[in-house]
Amino acid sequence: MPLLILASVFLVATCGLVYELIAGALASYLLGDSVLQFSTVIGTYLFAMGVGSYLSKYVSRGLLLPFVQLQMLVGLLGGCSTAILYLTFGYGSGFRLVLYLLVFAIGMLVGLEIPLLLRLLKDHLDFKDLVSQVLALDYVGALVASILFPLFLVPQLGLMRTAFLFGMVNVVVAMVFYHKLGKPGFTGVLVQGSAILAFLLAGALYSTQLTSLAEEALYPDEVVLTRNTPYQRIAVTRGRRETRLYLNGNLQFASADEYRYHEALVYPALTSSPNPEHVLVLGGGDGLAVRELLKDDRVKTITLVELDPTMIDLFRNNPELAALNHGSLSSPKVEVIYQDAFVWLEESDRKFNVALVDFPDPGNYSVGKLYTDLFYRALKSHLTDDGVAAVQCTSPMYARRSFWCIIGTIESAGFVVRPYHAFVPSFGEWGFALISKSHLPGHLELPPGLKFLNPAVAESMFIFPQDMARIPADVNRLFDQSLVRYYQQDWSAMNN
Repeated sequence: MPLLILASVFLVATCGLVYELIAGALASYLLGDSVLQFSTVIGTYLFAMGVGSYLSKYVSRGLLLPFVQLQMLVGLLGGCSTAILYLTFGYGSGFRLVLYLLVFAIGMLVGLEIPLLLRLLKDHLDFKDLVSQVLALDYVGALVASILFPLFLVPQLGLMRTAFLFGMVNVVVAMVFYHKLGKPGFTGVLVQGSAILAFLLAGALYSTQLTSLAEEALYPDEVVLTRNTPYQRIAVTRGRRETRLYLNGNLQFASADEYRYHEALVYPALTSSPNPEHVLVLGGGDGLAVRELLKDDRVKTITLVELDPTMIDLFRNNPELAALNHGSLSSPKVEVIYQDAFVWLEESDRKFNVALVDFPDPGNYSVGKLYTDLFYRALKSHLTDDGVAAVQCTSPMYARRSFWCIIGTIESAGFVVRPYHAFVPSFGEWGFALISKSHLPGHLELPPGLKFLNPAVAESMFIFPQDMARIPADVNRLFDQSLVRYYQQDWSAMNN
């Protein structure tokens, strides 16, 4: 009996934290700003647990059946939580309200469980041992959930299937617990539990279809591929004219016009270098920038630092995606390093003639650190004396203060900077920075045969109209990421 009790506590705690992590991760995927989403979800969940613990004093008799029914209700709500949230975001309204109501409901029910369990078992174990063991296993279960969630559950099962699976665990724990304590009325509990289990099992079996149904409302074209990784949610869509890549719901490229973006990113730096033999690419796991680099015979080696191995695997081994980058990631010139770019810059001592910095926009603090003065100082130490780099800097039209914050931050690291912009139909006006330690040419010698750039276009990219002209902005520092705040304000103003 003690082993059953302890196993039940462990599983209950694991399930509860998994639901909390799912809500935080899903809110981060759909709303951005992971710090804000996880903070508010965790805060709401813990507050609700406190409310549930307080309310447990009003359950005075027949503790076993309420505990078992609570377990089943937690399993049902938690198991369906991802489906409810996905479908609400895609087809309904009031996503934030539904999110926090759901988190509060699950947290309150979980908060009710532990006090009821302690009272229920006080006659089976010495109270001192009971409290210490129950609380210890509660925390151990939370630890196990926090480790399994990013390393196994999300990449292998996905958010929706994970939720349904742990919902079933809750229900099974309730049924076994009631049966082992030998109370009458097990048949009724068995019927209830079996019905909920069947419902959750159906959800788990059809989770791929449910996810696809929800994502159809999130994207304008057919979703042909999705992946959950420890780092992001990857989605690829296909329309009549183009393939699109989305990371956490944000468009990364459209195949119909990505050549504009990548020519603008690559060729100003590549042609400004007198000897671009060794090139560093930070980000750019789709291989599209690498494709452009490989067109220049002067390039001997390309070192690509990418955090997410799944991105490389997809764009190297998926035939349709690899066709977009012309198989660039399989070139013998390309070395792929799977590591956080910031960490790699700090640890490596290699030098490069050209560097391309192609990160997602700084919508949260984990990405914002890759736009700080400390990052650019680290980048500077990896350039040769005549080295040149290009940095994507978000939109000077739609995120004007963010753009000039990035420019000012790069300047604060001691670079000579020439900001420029290009029009990409899928994105609108997009901004970049051409940077060097000491000198930048005033004229770009472009190779023939480019689809977008020519001398006149290249010259015009460095001219900013009045509505994109420079405005004051703070330097983005690691421990005070003003850029993330600017970015959220800029895009919020655009969307309102």
